[in-house]
Amino acid sequence: MSRAKLNKRQLRERVVSFLENRQHETFSLKQLFSAMRLTTHPLKVMCVDVLNELLDDETIYRNYDGEVGWNGAASQVVEGVMRRTATGRNYVEAPDGQNISIHDEDSMHALNGDTVKVALYARGKRQSKLCGEVIEIVKRSNKPVVGQLNVSHGTAMLVRPDGLLPCDVLIPSGRLKGGKDGDKALVEIVDWPDEARNPIGRVKEIFGRVGENETEMHAILAEYGLPYTYPKEVERAADEISDRITPADMEGREDFRQVTTFTIDPHDAKDFDDALSIRSLPKGRYEVGVHIADVSHYVTEGSIIDKEAQKRGTSIYLVDRTLPMLPERLCNYICSLRPDEDKLTFSVIFEMDEEGKVYASRIVHTIIRSDRRFAYEEVQAILEQNGEADDIEGHIPVAANKRTGEYADELITLNRMAHQLRKNRMHTGAIDFDREEMRFEIDEKGHPTEVYFKVAKDANKLVEEFMLLANRTVAESVGKVKKGQKAKTLPYRVHDLPDPNRLDNLAQFVERFKYHIVTQGSKVEVAKSINKLLNDVRGDKIQNLVETVSLRAMMKAKYSTHNIGHYGLAFDYYTHFTSPIRRYPDLMVHRLLTRYAGGGASASQKKYEGLCEHSSAMEQLATAAERASIKYKMVEFMSDKIGQEFDARISGVTEAGVYAEIVDNHCEGFIGVRFLGNEAFDFDEKNYCLIGRKSHYRYSIGDDIRIKVARANLFRKTLDFDFVKKYH
Repeated sequence: MSRAKLNKRQLRERVVSFLENRQHETFSLKQLFSAMRLTTHPLKVMCVDVLNELLDDETIYRNYDGEVGWNGAASQVVEGVMRRTATGRNYVEAPDGQNISIHDEDSMHALNGDTVKVALYARGKRQSKLCGEVIEIVKRSNKPVVGQLNVSHGTAMLVRPDGLLPCDVLIPSGRLKGGKDGDKALVEIVDWPDEARNPIGRVKEIFGRVGENETEMHAILAEYGLPYTYPKEVERAADEISDRITPADMEGREDFRQVTTFTIDPHDAKDFDDALSIRSLPKGRYEVGVHIADVSHYVTEGSIIDKEAQKRGTSIYLVDRTLPMLPERLCNYICSLRPDEDKLTFSVIFEMDEEGKVYASRIVHTIIRSDRRFAYEEVQAILEQNGEADDIEGHIPVAANKRTGEYADELITLNRMAHQLRKNRMHTGAIDFDREEMRFEIDEKGHPTEVYFKVAKDANKLVEEFMLLANRTVAESVGKVKKGQKAKTLPYRVHDLPDPNRLDNLAQFVERFKYHIVTQGSKVEVAKSINKLLNDVRGDKIQNLVETVSLRAMMKAKYSTHNIGHYGLAFDYYTHFTSPIRRYPDLMVHRLLTRYAGGGASASQKKYEGLCEHSSAMEQLATAAERASIKYKMVEFMSDKIGQEFDARISGVTEAGVYAEIVDNHCEGFIGVRFLGNEAFDFDEKNYCLIGRKSHYRYSIGDDIRIKVARANLFRKTLDFDFVKKYH
């Protein structure tokens, strides 16, 4: 039958067959017409009608680029990953991004992270949620689980606090590995018979007593599959590396040892992986050097140290400790750019003026000698006392001949350049997410004694802007090629455009509080609109909430050899070059730059894309572990304040109650709806509030209230508050 005589039913069958046989591809209308040889206008119009019908019944889907593809979840059996949540709402994550709800009795004992096959239930026309049952466990995740041992009357159970297991793990007495009641343990599930209520496990490791600091920190790391000790054989390999710089090491390096150079880091830092140098040039210009520890000189590819660093991907920062990517001898001693010591570096050298304009740049191996190790607080004090800090309202710069403080002239010049670099970024559409970070003062036993907040001031932004400039320059040096040429392989730091649906949700959310954002238009227009929103809500009682929701609308930055630019920074090319002591992608970039400078061929994209994916995954795990440690310390900090009252602000509203954040320390707890008043409440999801049925009393996001600390559950990492009163 000729295509010209196809009727709608026949065309539908052909479209379905075509897309079903190409399940991992997507097509624009033009590509689809061409591939199916639909050349006449009537056939194209009919095809559009068919596609709309297939979209309506979810046989196919349309992506954000307007391309259509086969919807895997439209078939009766779908393979995906089982996800269990703390709320008990289980679902299977399908490859197309859809979530399929699974009841416990239909889970076939599938565990969190298992790959399963799901049979979908029929769905009503008004039913938005996909539901199904697990019919096969394709592959067990085999990830060990962390919990507390309850040993009683010869029976041992592992209890988890988070609901990621539907029930406790039964552990035979011969598989306890010496574990006792109240110990925290890592347990491997070895069997779960169909007829048994509980899975059966064996103890792999005992961390210690529940509640002890070392126990809890090690347990958090184990929970995310992260290392909490450093292999002795890798440390021994590092001990054999010489710290002496030989004439051979100096060959081909530019010597910056006579140029004013300093490091600026947190006050408790030991691994100084970046330094700044500055010297005057004619015509009001300056030579600014961004010098980075030359880790690749000491860590050779494929060595035992390199393999361990690659596996770790990143250093891990918990509340009370750092778990380094490299052995301590390298990260804190040989590679660390410590003052008054000759150090090998890889540098980006800029010729600039005070307005931040870059006239020239070069990427070279160097040797430096830092003159001074600054803490951020010291630099901030020098900027403030000379009237150069934007953080201080109404600041007036001190005359050049009256400046005070070590290296004041150099710091002030760099700060002025940084201000302009930042201003330029914002003008081109960078998004200004400057959120404060919760930190703790810790005593010798690991107990948190004080909460404080890390806020980015001028000193922090000074360093940040030059690191951003160096990273962008390095990425452009490889990725920015003439038309018709192919760029060599490089790991980029990429950040995709915001999810359109999440952006729409953000717009609807802030509309309730009389704020507005642009969701259509150029990416610069959208970014500037988000910046305006973030600026407008500063000081508002809903600031933290709006910032959180705005962040969720953004995609996660990741590493990839496929460059799509960095939306949040408004850079077309961006990479990570400036922290090879603590990030493996930076080490990869250093090696590739050296290879390409020597005329080497492009590296294997497949190999480096795999390394990028691994590094991105390890970064996410490290971030999750850091957040878990902060949450634990927050609960621990409040655990000796039971019964005390604090001023707080409602930070979230659910049908079960409200979340409240203490004003002074930002510790967040939950107030169950039954504690809000002696009446029933209705949940107004649209306006984020609970309304009393009798009193019509409203509890809304941003309301100022008084709370009393009721419970601090370290096992579950949760805080519960009692409601005292609401301020009007």
